[in-house]
Amino acid sequence: MQVNPYLFFDGQCEAAFKFYHQTLGGQLDAMMPHKGSPMENEVPPEWADKIMHAHLTLGDWGLMGSDCPPGTYEVPKGFSVSLQLSDPAEAERIFNALAAGGTIQMPLEETFWAKRFGMAIDQYGIPWMINCG
Repeated sequence: MQVNPYLFFDGQCEAAFKFYHQTLGGQLDAMMPHKGSPMENEVPPEWADKIMHAHLTLGDWGLMGSDCPPGTYEVPKGFSVSLQLSDPAEAERIFNALAAGGTIQMPLEETFWAKRFGMAIDQYGIPWMINCG
């Protein structure tokens, strides 16, 4: 069994996944717009280029997402995407990138359980936890 987060966006899925790919690395396996798919007629014409499904593979897990249909987006709450890292310098790089243009909920710092731990909501509204053992 594998658990992969599926993130929803209000029209910024493509920009978010390009940013995550640049920040986290991995392989951007899918960036499927509504245009050209069987779902194209299910969304307004101005929504045709919005993303129906995106997939970023990072090692053994994946991050997936899509743009919500118009008028159905809800701000994410009640979860965080948690990244487990072993290198403090890499944890700081990733945290700073994710926090840029977003909101820091807890600064990245040493804790009693980790060399570094921090929480931020990125510029696309997605909450993240960075944990570096």
